[in-house]
Amino acid sequence: MKKKVFFKTFGCRTNVYDSQVMMGSMQEYEVTENESEADAIVINSCTVTNGADTHVRSYISHIEKTSGAKVFLTGCGAHTKGESLLKENRVHGVFGQSEKEKIDFMLSQEKPFYDPGDLNHIDETVVDDFIGKSRAFIKIQEGCNFRCSYCIIPFVRGDARSMNEQKILEQISRLALNGFGEFILTGTNVGSYGQGSGTSIAQLMKKISQIRGVRRIRIGSVEPIQIGDEFKEILDEPWLEKHLHIALQHTSVKMLKLMNRRNVYKQDKELFEFLAEKGFAIGTDFITGFPGESEELWREAMHNAKALPLTHLHAFTYSKRDGTPAAAMKPEVNGKIAKARLHELEALVEQKNFEFRNSCKTQLQVLVEKEKDGLFYGLDQYFNKIIIESQEDLLGNWIDIENYEVKGDANYARV
Repeated sequence: MKKKVFFKTFGCRTNVYDSQVMMGSMQEYEVTENESEADAIVINSCTVTNGADTHVRSYISHIEKTSGAKVFLTGCGAHTKGESLLKENRVHGVFGQSEKEKIDFMLSQEKPFYDPGDLNHIDETVVDDFIGKSRAFIKIQEGCNFRCSYCIIPFVRGDARSMNEQKILEQISRLALNGFGEFILTGTNVGSYGQGSGTSIAQLMKKISQIRGVRRIRIGSVEPIQIGDEFKEILDEPWLEKHLHIALQHTSVKMLKLMNRRNVYKQDKELFEFLAEKGFAIGTDFITGFPGESEELWREAMHNAKALPLTHLHAFTYSKRDGTPAAAMKPEVNGKIAKARLHELEALVEQKNFEFRNSCKTQLQVLVEKEKDGLFYGLDQYFNKIIIESQEDLLGNWIDIENYEVKGDANYARV
């Protein structure tokens, strides 16, 4: 009888994909979605903020109290916190992302181990299923050549490198045959796909769209400078999500320079307005409380944010990462102030999202992803949540919804 392994995934969509690679690579073990019956638990960790590290440690504490399973750590946290967790005897083994395709070997190790692997690895595994998912996450690249002053990710994921195009297309073809219709392209810096090799993310998406069964393509966070003329040519394609997530990180000119960002607010605003005119919902990343963010600069940032047609937000307070230039920057911003600014920005974008949903009364194309207590949950083409009441089993189905009610937390419909 095979031993059972439970996967706990933290962080970004890239980690979701990496976990699926591990699940698909296992031959000697069986995946379980029930943590309590696991003989081994693999934690695919995130280390982008101190909060992410804390969540991983809290989960390990939970396992120590509730399970006798062997614990293995991988993901970005393997490079930053792995050795210390191993020395504290809190995990049995630590391995880097490059070793995930050797998951059987890693899980079979009798002695505690630390194997960080290398940062130049490219996955060879072709994933043809996503356990417990109705959407498929496709990793198209790894690493990042940007060196934003606050970011630890290039040091734990390496420089930008793209996956083989034929592998990507083969993977999507297999998944489409298995019933998947929505594909989320993910990576550390997705918009850099194909850089230096004569191709691009726009060209890749065109090829993906021609695969039978592909209904919708979403992409992870891209940089403003990556939305060039070639990308703009695909904006009217019916298969492209009507939501783009474009990383700004800030809207103050001075703060962007301190962050060593490549975007410029004036150009960002022009791009966002262009996309909004084309009917896109627009999300962004934002950091509050970065060193040097005075009250005056914050007010400038909020003034600028109010002028942007934003609908979605992934924001967090600044978290010091050892080894990054920002770790030594002064003056630091009080944590309470940083959190208050975060809430102010969240409230602004929440209101903008509500206004967008109220003004955008078009037919919603929804992939129903989960069911709970008789209600079905899904995301529309604008990446907005919709909650559906129905007597039918809608799970995994695509449905078009014309009549729905816009509420503060989501759209609601009855089918």
